[in-house]
Amino acid sequence: MKDHKYVTIDQVIDLVKSDMHIVVGAASAEPQAFMSNLHKAAKKVNNVTVDNCLPFADGKFFKDEEYRDSFYLDGWFYTPVLRKAHKHGNISYIPNNLHFAGSKRLDYRKVDIFVTAATLPDKHGYVSLSLSNIYEKEILEQADIVVLEVNENFPYTYGDMEVHINDIDYMVKTDYLPPTIPNLDPNEKDVKIGKFIAEKINDGDCIQLGIGGVPNAVAKQLFDKKDLGIHTEMFTSSMVDLMKAGVINGKKKTLHKGKVVCCFALGTQEMYDYIDHNPAVTILQGRYVNDPSVIGLNDNQVSINSTLEVDLTGQCCSESIGTRQFSGTGGQSDTAVGAQNAKNGRSFISLYSTAMVRNKETGEKEEVSKIVCTLKRGAGVSLSRNDVDYVVTEYGIVRLRGKNIRERAKLLISIAHPKFRKQLMEEALKEGFINEHF
Repeated sequence: MKDHKYVTIDQVIDLVKSDMHIVVGAASAEPQAFMSNLHKAAKKVNNVTVDNCLPFADGKFFKDEEYRDSFYLDGWFYTPVLRKAHKHGNISYIPNNLHFAGSKRLDYRKVDIFVTAATLPDKHGYVSLSLSNIYEKEILEQADIVVLEVNENFPYTYGDMEVHINDIDYMVKTDYLPPTIPNLDPNEKDVKIGKFIAEKINDGDCIQLGIGGVPNAVAKQLFDKKDLGIHTEMFTSSMVDLMKAGVINGKKKTLHKGKVVCCFALGTQEMYDYIDHNPAVTILQGRYVNDPSVIGLNDNQVSINSTLEVDLTGQCCSESIGTRQFSGTGGQSDTAVGAQNAKNGRSFISLYSTAMVRNKETGEKEEVSKIVCTLKRGAGVSLSRNDVDYVVTEYGIVRLRGKNIRERAKLLISIAHPKFRKQLMEEALKEGFINEHF
């Protein structure tokens, strides 16, 4: 019944024609065989656009400059491989809030081919999209051609992940492992920030955590809490530890009670093993999970995200360094706004107070403040000052919700690194954010 759907990766590459628009699965669902072989079509195509998000694969078609005339790559979220290859001039960022990523792109142009990773078909003819549903199900339903790289190494997950092979055009049998990221131990700054945030988390709260040292530090501070729930964009390895300890059980959730809700999973192999055929974890479409109006239906929703730079009015740049794209908005705005829509909801934006940056004139690295009077020229505002709530550094935590500019400037300077506070006050006075009676 299904054998006629199996093809080789070279046969899939032969489907690619000039001027096509191709979308591939995000992050841990990235179709590695397709990404590794697409460059083989370069001699017979031009103006092919590929959309991806949080990529891991080092695809030659965008990595090597020789293919720049054949392929364009548009990314919803940059990673090191895109940052490095951006210089070739055929890579561009798609501004988005995650819950609209798929639908707004579909409004703009149709999808000719969709390719993503999935599990092998079960005895009923269903596959699971496994690790990501940020936009995958939404794109799959609209694409002209659907190709799945089916793989026994991918976990079978539940929610809105099941697809029958009748709705798939082609399958390629693969055996690579899903990409993993380590469950990093937090450093000293992470621990300080994590403690500030954890003190604001109560028994029964519903949590959204991101990736990295600060979220891991927060998670490590939560083992004395009870009855926590999860409604999050990304399911992480640190959440598994809390689930196994009984801290996360979802008993107090007001939406999807008893279930962990997310739209993609990325972490360790141990985490992937944990979610395999585990009905406690529900992976739903990003347009639903990250919709701020849906997030707000969770009483006591807590959103925890990080940023690169905050200005004294509260604007958060979390995705670019000046005009240079670094990552993406992702779900930061979705979850921060959604949490504040919730009854007793709270949103936290964390950052280190300083960073070491190379001086363009001297070539030497120097310490700079990440709390600034004004954002760098061309910086992307990931979270507007209208939507910021708590801001946290290793020097403290302040709440900006409802505050005026003068009050915000005073509060943010108080949690900046002490060596930069005098300078920030002088700049704030010059710009009119504060007055001499500050």
